[in-house]
Amino acid sequence: MGKAIKLLALDMDGTLLNGKGEISGENARWIRRAADAGITVVLATGRGFVSAAPYAEQLGLKTPMVLVNGGEVRASPDRIVSRTPLETRQVKALRETALRLGIWYWGYGTEAAYNRDRWPEDEDGVVWLKFGFYSEDEAALAEAAAAAREIGPFEMTNSHPNNIELNPPGVSKASGLRRVCEMLGIGMDETAACGDSLNDIAMLREAGLGVAMGNAQEPVKRVSDAVTLTNDEDGVAHMIRKYILRE
Repeated sequence: MGKAIKLLALDMDGTLLNGKGEISGENARWIRRAADAGITVVLATGRGFVSAAPYAEQLGLKTPMVLVNGGEVRASPDRIVSRTPLETRQVKALRETALRLGIWYWGYGTEAAYNRDRWPEDEDGVVWLKFGFYSEDEAALAEAAAAAREIGPFEMTNSHPNNIELNPPGVSKASGLRRVCEMLGIGMDETAACGDSLNDIAMLREAGLGVAMGNAQEPVKRVSDAVTLTNDEDGVAHMIRKYILRE
């Protein structure tokens, strides 16, 4: 590892959160120790603000947030710096694809999250930041991906092996993290990042230290500098202790 780490970016689902969707006491303890050591701890998640905020509050974090895979960046929980929306016509076409294939879909707007069971009547009244497909049928998911490529250029990733997440081109957790680093005057080589899914790959590659979870998808492990324990084994705590605070 090169320079000392000044910022730690943490994915949430499958990384910070265990299988029950909770922050373990051990993870919380080591995050506090990192913060006490002067390291800026940033949540970098595919989630929107509403679902990510309670966890930041639980950890006492008033730090920047990279949300919706980089589609929204906040300087602090209460201050938005940037939002990069999808085109509404693209969202409509993606939804039509999901309906045709009979698969689950969801979308993040700036004000709320929507899904197949709860979709806005006025799609034009929503500022869309991300669209997603979910299916355990690999063929259907592959067809959805192919259709998405025809609908428009997207940053195409996943947060789970059975889903596809779509953001505008160039929008990723890495682009969000770069924005945060510019705000704070921190070099990307002074950052560490931890994640488990394809939407973490760009961030893990660009961070000074990229660490994959033990439960990460194989492509994520391949691009990472190191692999920690799983999210049910306090992998974040282990990563902080071993690679950042080196205790």
